[in-house]
Amino acid sequence: MKIVLAEKVSPATLAVFQAEPGWNVVTHDQIKDGLAKELKDADGLVVRSAVQVDDALLEHAPKLRVIGRAGVGVDNIDADAATRRGIVVMNTPGANAIAVAELTIGLMLALARQLPKANGALHQGKWEKKSLSGAELRGKTLAVLGLGRIGLEVAQRAASFGMQIIGHDPFVAPALARERGVELVPLDPLFARADYLTLHVGLTQQTANIINAKNLAAMKKGVRIVNCARGELVDDAALLAALDSGQVGGVALDVFRDEPLKNSPYFNRENVILTPHIAGSTAEAQEAVGIQIAAQVREYLKLGVVQNAVNLPSLSHEEYVELSPYIDMAGRLGEFLSATADGNVESIALVYRGRLAQGKTDLVRNAAIQGVLAHSENVNRINAAAVAEERGIRLHESKMENGGAAGVTLTLHTRGGETTATATVLHGRSPRLLASDGIDIEVPLHDTLIAIRNHDVPGVIGRVGTVLGEHQVNIANFALGRGLEAAAKDGAGGAIAVVQVDGEITPAVIGAIEAIEAVTRVRLVKLPPLP
Repeated sequence: MKIVLAEKVSPATLAVFQAEPGWNVVTHDQIKDGLAKELKDADGLVVRSAVQVDDALLEHAPKLRVIGRAGVGVDNIDADAATRRGIVVMNTPGANAIAVAELTIGLMLALARQLPKANGALHQGKWEKKSLSGAELRGKTLAVLGLGRIGLEVAQRAASFGMQIIGHDPFVAPALARERGVELVPLDPLFARADYLTLHVGLTQQTANIINAKNLAAMKKGVRIVNCARGELVDDAALLAALDSGQVGGVALDVFRDEPLKNSPYFNRENVILTPHIAGSTAEAQEAVGIQIAAQVREYLKLGVVQNAVNLPSLSHEEYVELSPYIDMAGRLGEFLSATADGNVESIALVYRGRLAQGKTDLVRNAAIQGVLAHSENVNRINAAAVAEERGIRLHESKMENGGAAGVTLTLHTRGGETTATATVLHGRSPRLLASDGIDIEVPLHDTLIAIRNHDVPGVIGRVGTVLGEHQVNIANFALGRGLEAAAKDGAGGAIAVVQVDGEITPAVIGAIEAIEAVTRVRLVKLPPLP
């Protein structure tokens, strides 16, 4: 086996490969004639974040079987190109969770005790003891937005300081949160109750600019905020204004919208602590990441064991071609149901029907779970089931080989009740919703959808159409359905409408539809366009 370590790694990483008899390991400083030439006979490639592994580079790697990313983000790797060439792409989620959690706690302490100001003053020979009175973390409420591995590690450490921990994450089971001493709360109370707020979510359409003027205004005056996740979670202009007004008492930022940070309005503010994206940069974390990726690459090349892959599991080309439309459909169905359900997910149930139930369904299952957890962190088609288990979400599967046309019924059990939907693939490539909560309704599962629950009374369709027309929103598809189950659930006769529209939908549009008297619930669902 030949392994190319295209970037500098820890000695422990190198040792994992060197321990294998007969393996040829090429380190970054041994690459003399370019990476492309070195990959011509390589079986494995390990990179960090600097090397761009694109389709052009992979053309020079006919034997390559696995790419290992020593870290989480794989933006520098063309996973689709790798998949087409049969190359597994792996990363190392969670290996630096302790490092990030420890820096988060450190930044909270630095804010509470004004450590940067105290240090700077004393280095200038100023003894400003009286002006540097701080505050204790004990007794304060810490709000943790995102309860993945890092968020839970932060919660555990903060609890030891005597803090009250509240958290928000729709993709963590309540039982797991209780075990970890975290009180799960909706988003609005999370912001309103926080003395300290720490961010540990990935970047999605829902989380981009989640720290905005509206949410900042809802927080306690003097709240302190720590961001070691993604710079794009913060509306910088709104946060700066809140700092100026005193609404926010202090912030500590390790990540930024544009890096490296230059000429920033955050500079030279006493109530702002800035660090250059170092949360995961500890010797221990880097060594742990390196050892983990080396072990994963070794196990795959020796035994075919796939761990933390970000593209596809092992399928023959023929199997993948047949399953691919249903994999895509299941992911879209999961996203649709996640957007229309209420409350934290406690369990997920899948029923495979018809021809689909006769084949391999692991990838279809994982795609559905990935869709449900799409706005959580580090979820892909390989690790989706494991992430669900880690978050305390129970999983149930069954197959009905004689259940008619190939399709999937997906059910989410949440605190808010049970939500279910069935979908299939029409014409070989068109994912379609066939039923929702027992009501037959055919809807294309792509682009922007508005899902509406309403009383089954006259005039609703016209009112919805009028609202959309007044807001210059073009209707691409309008599907309707009603049934006995909806009547029981709705309380006074029930119906469902799903409207597929063109363009962006503003909160004003959703608010206007919600204001229609017969409408009981409105959900905006943003699905990918058809490939």
